[in-house]
Amino acid sequence: MGDLLITVAPTGAETSKTDCPQLPTTLEELVETARRCEVAGAAMVHVHIRDAEHRPTLDQQRLKDTVAALHEHTDLVVQLSTGGSVHDPLEDRLKVLDAQPDACSLTMGTTNFGDDVFSNPWPFICELYQQTQDRGVVPEFELFDLGHVAALHRLLDRHGLPATGKVHCDLVMGVPGGMPGTADALVAAVAALPEQVTSWSATGIGRSTLPVALASLSKGGHLRVGMEDVLTMRKGVPVEHNEQLVSRAADLGRAAQREPMTPADARALLGLAT
Repeated sequence: MGDLLITVAPTGAETSKTDCPQLPTTLEELVETARRCEVAGAAMVHVHIRDAEHRPTLDQQRLKDTVAALHEHTDLVVQLSTGGSVHDPLEDRLKVLDAQPDACSLTMGTTNFGDDVFSNPWPFICELYQQTQDRGVVPEFELFDLGHVAALHRLLDRHGLPATGKVHCDLVMGVPGGMPGTADALVAAVAALPEQVTSWSATGIGRSTLPVALASLSKGGHLRVGMEDVLTMRKGVPVEHNEQLVSRAADLGRAAQREPMTPADARALLGLAT
């Protein structure tokens, strides 16, 4: 069994297709990306979708078609974003679970997101969490700041464990308005995690990608990589395919004597049926 969960976040909601033509925004591109990333070492895919004009959308039929296609063509754990874009209404974000993903993101608080505000009020967090419990969907608690870690303590104390009994979270680091993408910030966040947490990963945005990845590996954490979070391999060298980022993460893991998990390994880690 591998001991490094690599999640790939191939698209996101911020980068336009015009600015980055290699971004996978169609269903065909997303499936092709997922298949190549699975071979490279990814075990879970974090999914944002786009409409026919390549704009972020939470269209229910597109979400259902995406989940079905990824399950048909890969063995990856399919995790849908319930964040959508910063402009999506809360009620539309709650409906994401109707597409029946294996897992979903669940951000533990409102945060400034560059010039925008990523709204996650407490009643919305509780409603979304209880829906994941009712439906057996794995929540990945996304933590952009130490206040979000404190909110996770509060949520678990009030509403108990996820349906699977496992608590997996992701430290999202380096977002303007959130915690910095530094080893010091990662160590502080990990030290503050609730005792119920059974696994955690870290995501470094932009230039913090490599420092966060290395810090996470050194602390025993897992990795999320992808073009949602970074568009260059190094200064002046654009990412041409998400596979490159997954392959680099797998190589870093092997250098730390940690082998990438298979999707079956990831399902065991998250408490999903295999």
